[in-house]
Amino acid sequence: MSGVEVERRVVDGAVALELLACGTGGARAPLLCLHGAYVGAWCWAEHWLPWFAAQGHPAYALSLRAHGRSGGRERLNDFGLADYAEDLLAAIEQIGRAPILIGHSMGALVAQKALERGIDCPACVLLCPVPPFGVLPATFSLAMLRPALFAQIQAMAAGHHVSLDALQQAMFSGPLEADRLQRIYARMQPESSRALLDMSGWGLPQPWRTRRIPTLVLGAERDVLIPAALAESSARMLGAEYRVLDGLGHAVMLETGWLAAASAVRDWLGVAVGRTAEGA
Repeated sequence: MSGVEVERRVVDGAVALELLACGTGGARAPLLCLHGAYVGAWCWAEHWLPWFAAQGHPAYALSLRAHGRSGGRERLNDFGLADYAEDLLAAIEQIGRAPILIGHSMGALVAQKALERGIDCPACVLLCPVPPFGVLPATFSLAMLRPALFAQIQAMAAGHHVSLDALQQAMFSGPLEADRLQRIYARMQPESSRALLDMSGWGLPQPWRTRRIPTLVLGAERDVLIPAALAESSARMLGAEYRVLDGLGHAVMLETGWLAAASAVRDWLGVAVGRTAEGA
């Protein structure tokens, strides 16, 4: 959209990892985006990477092992949040500068798992995050309030096909063009059963072990997977700033209104990173 090319790189980790890079000569702090369950780095490539690169931020997106074009797909169910955190550390080492982490949904937990290791990170943004206390409250809420949609999401977790209508309800605030929805669905994939178990409570991050850094939590008003009230609870637990994105659903980086979410992140970073640089 901005004419800035997205480049594909390979990170040497436990498996070969896909790292998308855009505008790497930018003078501002680099951004490293972490995707959620069932997708890969590709979800950031259409809008967010070129847009942030045009704002002067070197912008990266990592495909966690067994996701996107990273290796390990044949062992998907062996990998959990701790493994994904190792992938994040490998990507940071290749970038060579301390990045601002932007984690979406499951990716928010991966960011927090990495922060437990004491990585150098000037700020963190968590979009529609799986809460630090796990995904079970959101799962129970969806099962009770939207049982048909819950059944479809369970089918997706098991690797079965789901309807495009269910995908639209789960991910977006309103109707999306059928061909665009089909293209997104064609790129989605099963999620690791071990990672899903970790998010249910077995492998959650421990926020009290993490050094506090400037953190923004963004909830989405029409998110049915991680309701905005749960995102706000996450912010309180983490001592983070909280804002709600009006009119958006869960997949904020792919929504028609993606620019509102990206602009909210940019505006907050302009203040938060400036405070950090001044030692405030």
